[in-house]
Amino acid sequence: MGSIFVSELIGTALLVLLGCGVVANVALTGSKGHGGGWLLVNFGWGLAVFAGVYTAARSGAHLNPAVTLGLWIAGQDFAPGVSPGFAHAAVYAGGQLTGAMAGAILVFLAYKKHFDAETDPGAVLGVFATGPAIRTPAWNVLTEAVATFVLVYVVLVLGGTPSGLGPLAVALLVVGIGASLGGPTGYALNPARDLGPRIIHAALRLGRKGGSDWAYAWIPVIGPFLGGLVAGLLYHISPMPL
Repeated sequence: MGSIFVSELIGTALLVLLGCGVVANVALTGSKGHGGGWLLVNFGWGLAVFAGVYTAARSGAHLNPAVTLGLWIAGQDFAPGVSPGFAHAAVYAGGQLTGAMAGAILVFLAYKKHFDAETDPGAVLGVFATGPAIRTPAWNVLTEAVATFVLVYVVLVLGGTPSGLGPLAVALLVVGIGASLGGPTGYALNPARDLGPRIIHAALRLGRKGGSDWAYAWIPVIGPFLGGLVAGLLYHISPMPL
């Protein structure tokens, strides 16, 4: 199971490095991509998924505990020869969270001077963690659940384990989800993607950083898990033919 852990760690680290990296490029003062806009962020995250999925193909490229949960509930193997179950799920989640933290550290190192120059604590936090446009917890959870349902259900329909054009399809799906459903909450879609970098934000010494908004942190964890759960249940009840 060590190879699964390492595969998910590296894939998720690349996902967060490139995904949070595009947010840093757009949000941080003095960056050449500053003010690049929402669509640049959407495409950056989509390409981050593309890179992460290809890199972690050995483990099935979940990169996301909500995807792992959806596969488990649907009864699909986590990867060829890897049956769904608690022990395997724990290894996947551990690799994903560790990788997300590692990716966040790399973003910090790449943009260190821009973090030093940034005067807006909200921009600094936004590089690492998601936040709502309008803070209404129940609706924020629902938004994250709906968006993650779309992600996980389509992954299940694609066959769970990406291969061939699968990574490109998932990448474009993430671009579409961000463009269509990302506005209310910033579309975490992934508990590890939000929690890991938020932990790193809390731990780092950033010149003008504010709080890590732990009051909101449960929403991008619970919402995606709910979306993955419902997607897995629906697929389990009525699987789509491949």
